[in-house]
Amino acid sequence: MQNVGLRISKSSQWLFYGFSAITLLSLFMAVITQLYYIIALPAFLLLIYFTIVDFRAIFFILLAFIPLSTEIILPNGFGTDLPTEPIIVGLMMVYLLFVSRHSERMEAGFFRHPITTLLYLHFGWILITTLTSSLFFISFKYLLAKFWYIITFYFLAGMLVRKERDVRQVFWFIFIPLMVTIFYSLAKHSAYGFSFESVFRVLHPFYRNHVAYAAILATFVPFLWFARQWYPIFSFKWLLLAGSLLIVLIAIQLSYTRAAYAAIFIAMGAYFIIRFKLMKYALAAATIAAIALVTYLVANNRYLEFAPNYEQTITHTDFNNLLEATYQLEDISTMERVFRWVAAGYMSKEKPIFGFGPGNFYSFYWPYTVNSFETYVSDNPERSGIHSYYLMVLVEQGYTGLIIYLALLFYILIRGEQIYHKIQNIRKKQIVMIALLMIIIISALQLINDLLETDKIGPLFFMAMAILVNMDVESKEQT
Repeated sequence: MQNVGLRISKSSQWLFYGFSAITLLSLFMAVITQLYYIIALPAFLLLIYFTIVDFRAIFFILLAFIPLSTEIILPNGFGTDLPTEPIIVGLMMVYLLFVSRHSERMEAGFFRHPITTLLYLHFGWILITTLTSSLFFISFKYLLAKFWYIITFYFLAGMLVRKERDVRQVFWFIFIPLMVTIFYSLAKHSAYGFSFESVFRVLHPFYRNHVAYAAILATFVPFLWFARQWYPIFSFKWLLLAGSLLIVLIAIQLSYTRAAYAAIFIAMGAYFIIRFKLMKYALAAATIAAIALVTYLVANNRYLEFAPNYEQTITHTDFNNLLEATYQLEDISTMERVFRWVAAGYMSKEKPIFGFGPGNFYSFYWPYTVNSFETYVSDNPERSGIHSYYLMVLVEQGYTGLIIYLALLFYILIRGEQIYHKIQNIRKKQIVMIALLMIIIISALQLINDLLETDKIGPLFFMAMAILVNMDVESKEQT
């Protein structure tokens, strides 16, 4: 045993010497070349080492980076989120290697669960539409990003976040850095008097825009609401979380994001729908209403009656004016969405089965637009997407892709309601409710936004799915 201990000690010494040499060399090269990002090399190597030795710790560190990450635009149209995306890819590879060597330790119930099966089908159709894509390279990049999100935040999370204590860890690792970004943004915003016009300039470097900021805050509200109940009332942690919930709600209000307001109210209604076992009826009513609305607008080209006045559809710098302009169809962001949604309708007729390929809406939508819906910003210099995840799936993956995705989403909500009522443990019921409400809030936001492929929202969506499946598998095992 002494020899083994000595051998480990010598190995540790050599690792320390090697790491120290690399660190000094990196500092020297950074000073000589003035390429200061070289200094990050030792940290990157250290991250790789810990990923191999204990990837559970790296996974939770990754969660802490989600609110703190920043988007970096690279040459030739590439972009990435740092530091999250490289860690996501690294964890994906480590997880796949782990599964290949320890397949007997995997939870079979998780991999065979109906939600997992529908996720296989959803990703499989993305693969097919990538092969039939009008621009294969763009679709292939989308496919890769989708793959490492699903592997890391659904399958790896499903292995690591299985118990109540794991869910609590997820909460605290995201909560603390999220509050840091909120205080940072509010402090900068206060310098401008919390004005609506200035909200767009105070969120950098953590958030691309106010929608991404409000979306992650709104999605985290159910977590904060129920996390208070983990601790005795008026204890320090209870007071901390109660105060933080109030701050988060204030931050959402000051983000001036209409979709976030609506999503929270929808979640409040969904809570009672789940409690009273009304999910099937609510989804049926929503489906009928959506079909009726589309039918009404399409019949006799009635949608043309809602075309905006080009001169009156402008950007508003006062939030009250914005709300008024929204229901009068004179807000530029709302009507620009409609401009692209109309184009999506015509695109879906062009390629109804396979669509144009994942990620390809921007490259093909302009010939399908209708001039009467054009706005001042329709030239789209920022190359943004369709601003509706459901229509994006329709255009890029065809009606087949949309049906598969809706089947996955509807089944999650229906099965989640069943899991909630099947579980007797009050803490686990709360965890199921948290996961369901997070998915509902994200799904509501997706009506007028494309957020599922962003590192602020996508991880929360897939982790909520994994938590639901684990709660279901565990309840079956106990039964």
